[in-house]
Amino acid sequence: MMWKSVLQQLTRDHLLRELSVIDSTCGPIMSLNGQDILLFASNDYLGLANHPHLKLAACKAIDQFGVGAGASRLVSGTLRPHHELELALAQFFQEDAALALSSGYATNIGIIPNLITPEGLILADRLCHASLIDGCRLSRASLRVFDHNDMDHLKVLLAKRPRNRPTLIVTEGVFSMDGDLAPLAELAHLAKEYDATLLIDDAHGTGVMGPTGRGTLEHFGVKSANIIHMGTLSKALGTSGGFITGTNDFIDYAINTARSFIYSTAPPPAIAAAAHAALGVILQEPERRTRLWRNREYMYQGLRGMGCHLTNTESPILPIIVNHPELAMKMSLELRQKGLFIPAIRPPTVPKGTSRLRITVTAEHSTAQIDSSLAAIQHVGQSLRLL
Repeated sequence: MMWKSVLQQLTRDHLLRELSVIDSTCGPIMSLNGQDILLFASNDYLGLANHPHLKLAACKAIDQFGVGAGASRLVSGTLRPHHELELALAQFFQEDAALALSSGYATNIGIIPNLITPEGLILADRLCHASLIDGCRLSRASLRVFDHNDMDHLKVLLAKRPRNRPTLIVTEGVFSMDGDLAPLAELAHLAKEYDATLLIDDAHGTGVMGPTGRGTLEHFGVKSANIIHMGTLSKALGTSGGFITGTNDFIDYAINTARSFIYSTAPPPAIAAAAHAALGVILQEPERRTRLWRNREYMYQGLRGMGCHLTNTESPILPIIVNHPELAMKMSLELRQKGLFIPAIRPPTVPKGTSRLRITVTAEHSTAQIDSSLAAIQHVGQSLRLL
């Protein structure tokens, strides 16, 4: 059978993936196979997944609306928590309207095909997330990639296109595997100059970047009518789902054209209620973001000080590049044996030759926990002659 040979090849290449079953809440310490272990692999940047306000909002929604929505949003699945979440998202991001979907992946594959015609051109950053690339392919438009964050290369591709050809530029705000930022001011300028639309997937920027946590656009002070803003509820907001914001007309258009929205059962009302509560916590507890960035800087300086090969990260995503997947797996396993969970990220998630340990820091980590992780990384890194 084909899948057996595929699994055997993945094993030989040190690319086989397996699930780890966790028996605890999402937090700095998790229970794995009966062992308490330090977790540095969660995207719950602000520690909201276990926040009492979110849990209370979810429980109240279950009491009033039940567990499942029962139908797609356009049939009978739009419950009051979905509506109130979208109003809150629009207000938070200072837009006219918002639309929430079941996941970030569903958002990208549902929205992108409706931003461009098959006769159009999509220019995507080489390191864009798989959901963005899949959305681009589903559009049937011509797809070209520009070198990562290379505005000169992007400008060459824009200049080569036929005049008036519909064009969509696609990027992440914070790149999920490298932790660096897209140059949004330059991207917005080029989009305006060449009359292109710019889509920003700000999954890892939402709640994290900017003075008030409104994301990478706020971080750079960029606002333009040519920009489509997408984000997720699944990371700093501690829940699950994806969303887009924009004008009323644009959101109405998405409601009527995004297949992943139209043909999916609505997300559980409890999740919508919890995500709504998360937006309030982000505004009411800015100290969480302060702690996040303090922890990020402490971990970053510690990793640099011991000579780790890091990316050009500017976020709480701190990847240690080790190049070979076998070495990444070995380092991850040895760290786990020392009570530290940091996953090995290998191709095809990252380009060949850039396997890594992807560390994520949260607001909930203590200084003692970061010190403990740094000591374990140094010990294992030296034993494998990486440091």
